[in-house]
Amino acid sequence: MISAAVVAAAVGFVPATAQAAAPSAGPGQAPGANAPAAPAGSAQDTAAQETAKAAAAKAAAAKDAAAKSTAAKAGQAGAAPAAQQSYFEVGMGTSTDNAHGIGLAASVSTDLPDSYVAFDIDFGDGSTVVHDYAKAGDFVYSKYTYAEVGSHRITITATDLMTRTTATTTKDVVVDGSEFTPTAPARLLDTRDGTGAAAGGPVAAFGTTRVKVAGNAGIPAGVSAVVLNITATNTAAPGHVIAYASGKARPATSNVNFAAGQTVPNLAVVPVGEDGYVELANRSGGTVDLIADVTGYFTRSAANGYTSVKPSRLVDTREGLGTARGQVGAQSTFGVQIAGQGGLPAQGVTAVALNVTVTDPQGPGHLTVFPGGQAPSTSNVNFAAGQTVANAVIVPVGPDGRISIRNGAAFPADVIVDVTGYYSADGKAAYLPVEPTRLYDTRGSIPLPLAGQDYYHQSVWTSGRALEALVLNATVTNPQGSGHLSVAPDPNTIDDYMAGKAVRPTPPTSSVLNWTKDATVANLVQASTGTTGVVDFFNRGWQPTDLIVDLFGAYDRN
Repeated sequence: MISAAVVAAAVGFVPATAQAAAPSAGPGQAPGANAPAAPAGSAQDTAAQETAKAAAAKAAAAKDAAAKSTAAKAGQAGAAPAAQQSYFEVGMGTSTDNAHGIGLAASVSTDLPDSYVAFDIDFGDGSTVVHDYAKAGDFVYSKYTYAEVGSHRITITATDLMTRTTATTTKDVVVDGSEFTPTAPARLLDTRDGTGAAAGGPVAAFGTTRVKVAGNAGIPAGVSAVVLNITATNTAAPGHVIAYASGKARPATSNVNFAAGQTVPNLAVVPVGEDGYVELANRSGGTVDLIADVTGYFTRSAANGYTSVKPSRLVDTREGLGTARGQVGAQSTFGVQIAGQGGLPAQGVTAVALNVTVTDPQGPGHLTVFPGGQAPSTSNVNFAAGQTVANAVIVPVGPDGRISIRNGAAFPADVIVDVTGYYSADGKAAYLPVEPTRLYDTRGSIPLPLAGQDYYHQSVWTSGRALEALVLNATVTNPQGSGHLSVAPDPNTIDDYMAGKAVRPTPPTSSVLNWTKDATVANLVQASTGTTGVVDFFNRGWQPTDLIVDLFGAYDRN
């Protein structure tokens, strides 16, 4: 489940200078539209409200102490007593709990008697709300959703309805969501030749290496997450790699699984630490070389939002779908039309989320997926002779709406390409990383392995969010035969399942990973949650297999 924790960023009240004006009519003649003083709250709202109340009490106590201190000093100096000037101060506390929205609490601290206050709230994007009216010391609450992520300056002006005394305070808030900026594929780390590594050579058994992200390959400071294709090679023992933000505790999830002697890639969307680095942990008893290639990054500013599409097949060289029929020749490249295909718009696609599969290769090698019109410099899928290997790919789309795929092997191979979503400037969903969490693991006594031709449905608690897709890592292990995994949104709701009314969903024709008997295979899945918030995992093989599902983030619509 996605954590429901609110980032309780309520801030202590900032004193604002009161401005006295001529007396005016009473509360019944207050200007502005009526608005509810406190919208119905969830547990998140309650937490934010309580934090704001505590900040208000602290601010009021500080004000009273300051006033008493000033009076005492005046008495000690023998100064003639003077009439104490009334004070009138407005403050706000805010919280963020989704990609585009904020919660806000505002209150006035004053010694004006029987003060009733109107609050004029400017959210910094041209939208204003007026709360009429609240008694001074009471709180008014607002929840607001911005059309775009990034920083927004909130300005609150409070007006005493009798004396027309006003005070103003401002606060800059940054919503939690991040949007995507594609980059030309670039290599950030290669321990084989020392690229990006503090010291050359493979990563030691149970060791960790750091990857510099911010300030590297044109990536700016302040990035929230990065898209890396992580490849493990020259593996001395079986194990897995965990990718996570520098400065954070190593999670119990996994990103790349490998056996001794294998070369295995997997895509990962990894949070970036405050120092601009990510960590790659080798969780095996032997050394391993690691390679990390970047194709884009996320920032908490307006860029490109995500839109999921129904998984569909764009290319299958076995059938001549999307390209010429027949295996892709050794050291050859073919183009793929992306814009306008598979539910994608004809214009405005800046990057695309794909699942790329190589099958029946005549020898070992790799595939590289890159924007149309550019030259390849990295790799995406690595394979041995006869293997069927899939890997998720997020790749920029060229100005011509196309991408290119190069077979870097000295032997021909078949290639399959499935699309799951795309990024564009008008995309409505922003990325929210979460604490890496294991959602499902059949290796315990309960549940049992996923039976052949069966499916598992995973529901998520949206916590009031409008989810577009989940960023997951799916791992198949201990399979008792060969097969492949398909992932798609479920037409049933979780209530349908609980009531016994769910109908069996139809699996899609696309796939996300392929396996052979006894193999352990993982792949990133950007899984659409559809209209129900339920995602299905279909075992398309005929024998049971264990299934592990790890959650790394979600795309939240505005």
